[in-house]
Amino acid sequence: MLDNIRIVLINTFHPGNIGAAARAMKNMGLSQLYLVQPNDYPSEEAVSRAAGAKDLLDNAQVVETLEEAIADCQLVIGTSARDRTFNLPKLDARECGQKAVSEARTAPVALVFGRETMGLHNSEIAQCNYHVYIPANPAYPVLNVAQAIQLLCYEIWMAAEQQSYPEQPQPYPLQKEMGLFYEHLERVLRRTRFIIPQHEGKVLEKLRRYFNRSRPEKVELNMLRGILTSVEETLDDKKDN
Repeated sequence: MLDNIRIVLINTFHPGNIGAAARAMKNMGLSQLYLVQPNDYPSEEAVSRAAGAKDLLDNAQVVETLEEAIADCQLVIGTSARDRTFNLPKLDARECGQKAVSEARTAPVALVFGRETMGLHNSEIAQCNYHVYIPANPAYPVLNVAQAIQLLCYEIWMAAEQQSYPEQPQPYPLQKEMGLFYEHLERVLRRTRFIIPQHEGKVLEKLRRYFNRSRPEKVELNMLRGILTSVEETLDDKKDN
């Protein structure tokens, strides 16, 4: 189950933070590290800070985009040092650990960490299902990224140790399946002229945010795709007639 939980670091500037993250992960039984466009990697400093977790660095997946890092995940949790409003359901560290462990039983789960200086961009938060916030001293609330990883990995470890499994959870779509749904939805909305090219506004952005927040189950997503296909077929019939 822990092998189904990955830590994703975006544009990490200091290689020492990558090594420290690997060490924190290994302390708590996690092994899946994904690096999105790291500033300096591979790095001897990362190896030095990793100590006995060099194997995690050796096996780390380096990718170009967040989309690549989370494509096969059914749950994506974005982290932030600040209690910002993202229009996403919010979790504290303990709830994050419990949620991650529960859903990792059926498919990969990702915890996404942003840049040391500015965290996650809004476009990256938009790809997440939940937002986790770690409260701290209001006079100095900002955690180092490795510290935040250590705290959340600890909660994941504790949740894995304590959780019982009364029933199999309902599977959710993977992120790549949600991506195909968004493409399908946009195609149909343009064909029905619900979206007008000259006045597009933020319809697609708001719909994506809504579905990421509400998280349809896999069966429900199949129904939505079926509805969209039915609309397309009706449009095709009218065109032929």
